[in-house]
Amino acid sequence: MRWIFILILASGVLAMTALAPAAPGDRLRARLVDRGGASTAPPAPGKQAFAYGQDPLQALDYWPAQGARRPAPLIVFVHGGGWKRGSKDNAGGNWKAPHYTAEGYAYAAINYRLVPGATVEDEAADVAASLRYLIDHAAALGIDPKRIVLMGHSAGAHLVALVGTDERFLRGAGLSFANVQGVIPIDGAAYDVAKQIADGNAFMHDTYIEAFGSDPARQRRLSPTLQAAIPNAPTFLLIHVQHKDGVAQNIALEAALKAGGTKVARQSFPGEGLRGHMEINRSLGDPSYPATAVVDRWLNQIFG
Repeated sequence: MRWIFILILASGVLAMTALAPAAPGDRLRARLVDRGGASTAPPAPGKQAFAYGQDPLQALDYWPAQGARRPAPLIVFVHGGGWKRGSKDNAGGNWKAPHYTAEGYAYAAINYRLVPGATVEDEAADVAASLRYLIDHAAALGIDPKRIVLMGHSAGAHLVALVGTDERFLRGAGLSFANVQGVIPIDGAAYDVAKQIADGNAFMHDTYIEAFGSDPARQRRLSPTLQAAIPNAPTFLLIHVQHKDGVAQNIALEAALKAGGTKVARQSFPGEGLRGHMEINRSLGDPSYPATAVVDRWLNQIFG
C-alpha cells in the first residue's frame, strides 16, 4: 500500500502527517506539486449558472464533482466584501472550484443582495435560499442533500456562521440545521459585532455601522458568538490568520460553540493584516498552501 507524507505548516510548527492512499483529487495535487507547483489554478469543468431568486444578485454558479459515480457532497461558498461589495466572480479565489471538484465534491459559489440595498438579515436569508434551491434540484445536479457544508470568507464567514448558529434563517427557507452538515468560516472577524464596534475597530468601524447599524440589540442578534447556544449546525471548522482582533473573535466563537455543545475545531495559519486575510481565501485549494490539507482532512472526516 502506497502512503503519502506531507508537510503541514500550522501556527508556525512543521509536522509530518501520514495520509491514506491517494484519491483522484490527491493525485491531481501530487501532479501539480511534482511539476514544481502551479501559479494558477487549473479550470474546473462543467460550470452552470442558476438564479435562486428574483433579484439579479440572487444567483449562483455550480460545478459538479469530477468523475462522480453517485450523488456527491456539496460545498457552498459565500464571498466576502464588507457586506456591501464583492461577488462570486471576483471574491472567491481561483483554486476552490477545481480543487474541491477534483476531490469528489460538488461546489457552488453564490451571490447575495448587498448593503445598503439590502440588510444583513436579507443576506443571511439569501444564503439559506440558495441552499434551498440546491437541495430542491439535488437529483438533477448530482448532489447528496444530506452532505452539505457552508464555507465563507470575511463577511461571508460571518454570514455562514450566522446561518449556522441562528436557525431562523434556515427556517425561513423551509430548512433546518439538519440540512447543514458543517460550517467553515474563513478568517472572519465579526462574530461578535457589538464587541467589535464597542472596541472601536478603526479600520472597519464605518463598514460595521453601515451593515449592522447603531442599535446594540440588533448587533447582538446578528453576532454568531452570541447566538451559539444549542442548537447549532453540527460541526464547525474555524480557520484564520494572525490579525489580532480576528484571532480574538475566532477564539471567542470557538469557546461559545463548545459551551453550546457543538463540535468545533480551530486552526490558525501564518499571515498578517489585509494581505494575510486575502491570501487565506485566494490560496485555499492550492496544494502548496498549508490550510488546504487541513480543510481537506476535515471535509474527509465530515463527508466520509
